[in-house]
Amino acid sequence: MDSLIIHNNRLIPLAEARLSPGQMGLLMGWGVFSTLRIYEGIPFAFDRHWARMSRDAERLGIALDYAQENVWKSIVDLAAANQRPEGVARISFIKNHGGIWADAPGCPPTDLLIFTRQLSAWPAGHKLVLVPNAIYSAGRLAGAKMLSWVQNIGTHERVHDEGLDDALLMNERGQLAECTSANIFLVRGREVRTPPLSSGCLPGITRSVLLEVIPSAGFQLLEQDLTPADLDTAEEVFVSSTTREVAAVGSIQPNWKYRAPGNVTREIAAAFQRYVKPHILRAEERRSGTP
Repeated sequence: MDSLIIHNNRLIPLAEARLSPGQMGLLMGWGVFSTLRIYEGIPFAFDRHWARMSRDAERLGIALDYAQENVWKSIVDLAAANQRPEGVARISFIKNHGGIWADAPGCPPTDLLIFTRQLSAWPAGHKLVLVPNAIYSAGRLAGAKMLSWVQNIGTHERVHDEGLDDALLMNERGQLAECTSANIFLVRGREVRTPPLSSGCLPGITRSVLLEVIPSAGFQLLEQDLTPADLDTAEEVFVSSTTREVAAVGSIQPNWKYRAPGNVTREIAAAFQRYVKPHILRAEERRSGTP
């Protein structure tokens, strides 16, 4: 994590940040967050991230009492202050009040925290393991990106300790859903398939971009229920996330191996990069105030 952060619209050193131990969001994991890729000092797809956080905040009963444009500018300013033109930002909204244990006098209804840091190094071919019954797709908060993330991050740490890069999570119906922090795509010929949101997967921002990019690159895209049997017929597998963009999968334990990266994965990764460039240029105009 970089040395400067944003706390409630203030740029301060990380070491000086003070949060109340009675914040409901800290005690109960009651809040929403998102991780954004920074290109050339600009947060990519910020408006998509904001829309998802707004939907999730409404579902969790959290007030987003911050202006969208001001938060965007705060990320830009923080990236510049930390000299982080390329990297990632994490934005969190933390609920302060409610419940019998909450004690955060003088705090606003919701705290805003923004951090930046360097990019993580990812392998050329991810090694995954299939994990059953890890997603409950019928839950009211299924697919919400909230601070209560221990099930996902705990699974990630466990499989990482076993020498793997991530886990491929299945829902209670025996269907493929997502990885702990990435969406999954299967390739067969010119067809690319990914689980629908009804699987309980997170509506990832990179996933939403790829839903546009993949057809425009000449591939057929299908959102459909997938099971482990579909891994038998897949020719390539890749994952998508803010930090990984489009990343090839080389193996899925216990039974599957794939070429990584395959030709289709390379094409889609290149198409994603072509999508990013003009959007960053438009965001540069937003930063400079150019119409």
